[in-house]
Amino acid sequence: MIEIGKYNTLKIVRDTQVGLYLTDGKDDILLPNKYVPNEFEIGEELIVFVYLDQEERPVATTLEPYIYLNEFALLRVSYINNFGAFLNIGLEKDLFVPFREQARPMEEGKRYLVHMYLDEKTNRLVGTSKINRFLSNEELTVEEGEEVDLIISHITDMGINVIINEKHKGLMYKDEVYEDLRTGDRMKGYIKLIRPENKIDVSLQKQGYEGVEPNAEKILDELRASRGFLRLNDKSHPEDIKTVLKMSKKTFKKAIGSLYKQKLIEIKDDGIYLVK
Repeated sequence: MIEIGKYNTLKIVRDTQVGLYLTDGKDDILLPNKYVPNEFEIGEELIVFVYLDQEERPVATTLEPYIYLNEFALLRVSYINNFGAFLNIGLEKDLFVPFREQARPMEEGKRYLVHMYLDEKTNRLVGTSKINRFLSNEELTVEEGEEVDLIISHITDMGINVIINEKHKGLMYKDEVYEDLRTGDRMKGYIKLIRPENKIDVSLQKQGYEGVEPNAEKILDELRASRGFLRLNDKSHPEDIKTVLKMSKKTFKKAIGSLYKQKLIEIKDDGIYLVK
């Protein structure tokens, strides 16, 4: 079955004036001439993305979209009409977001984090910025300590809300983040804690001893770039450590403790020195 909103591996069955017709063995679909490769053979397989054209007919393309079915992405509004907003997804046709699917009224030119789904009634690809209904923490598929994929959802006074593996909701605390983050940013993170009611705390760094090594390497890199000396030690103010190394004082102390035990650094009153 050819899946709309996803990549499909399809076989070339015939060459026509308008393009190649591809098949999954049951249904045929057109790959327009503008996307036809310079060299091809009947029977050869192509990997193509399938979406609906302006006439709402399934069509194939070799272009790479900004979003896939049942996933999230930060997209820019191309224009707005009486029915809703249309967001650029990198294809010839924009993604429609009806007014009823807008968490707040969208404005032309601005970017919004949206989820793309297939409307069962119309069989059309639709976007929504009401993303919470596509996230659930009822049955978790992650464990504490696990590395996960994160998308920044929105930032509040309490913390930074994230989407975990395109499935769950999580929270990062602002005082544990040492870099500028924006809605739509993607990164790797770690499950720090699963609290009652399956609430998930997330960190950008590994927890416990496992988290020391990457941070220790970061300090070594900074030392090498600073001619073997950093005016920081375990008595330094947390804000000074955050400014220079983008890490907490607790993490810094663990990391330099590890480096000291390995005899890679010296810790003195005026700072830390790289052992040559």
